[in-house]
Amino acid sequence: MGAPWTEEPDLPEHLTWDELEQLPEQIAEQIELWNGRVVWVPRGPAEHQTFTYRMTAAFERCTRKAVQERLTTCLRVTLETNVFLGSTGKSDFLTPDFLVHRCLESPYQDIRASDTVLVGEVLSPSNTQSDMEAKKGRYASAGIPWYWEVTLARRESAIATVRAYALESKHSELPDGVHPLRPANYLLAGEWTRDDESGIHVDFPFPVDIPWADLQY
Repeated sequence: MGAPWTEEPDLPEHLTWDELEQLPEQIAEQIELWNGRVVWVPRGPAEHQTFTYRMTAAFERCTRKAVQERLTTCLRVTLETNVFLGSTGKSDFLTPDFLVHRCLESPYQDIRASDTVLVGEVLSPSNTQSDMEAKKGRYASAGIPWYWEVTLARRESAIATVRAYALESKHSELPDGVHPLRPANYLLAGEWTRDDESGIHVDFPFPVDIPWADLQY
């Protein structure tokens, strides 16, 4: 793997998947396609990679235990892997920092939103709230049941907050004439900081039990 590009390259506004594959790997791996529109997603600092790995390893441990205890169906955990939002085609995808998906029928298959149980993003101080809200909205519209957000501390190599969001597909009653912008939305279902000495605990979509020691750097 080559060194990441630190400046946004001069690219056309829209690309197909086939055109994206023709780009140098170190550029292509930092691009998402939103209905064919090029969205530049540069790789974060070293802390971003470290805590992405920590969360991925923690979820892998939890899913292995849940599957062994027959609390859930077969699941796989991975990191920085494309999730294609449509049922066909490859020019509309996001690349979450970590994700949990159902086991696929054969190796090397594309992961679709319909296969995906949970996606997670690790937010570095450089991430803007508007960009992350747009990405979260696309995950919700694709029907992914769970979204996790990990916020890093600004002045130390540590996780500040972990939040778990559940997908709300049926909206609450709204005033007459008011309509939601999206067909589905996420609601905050859990929030943890390092003040929670017992760590991260939630029973959905499978038992998740992560002590803070597993996430320290």
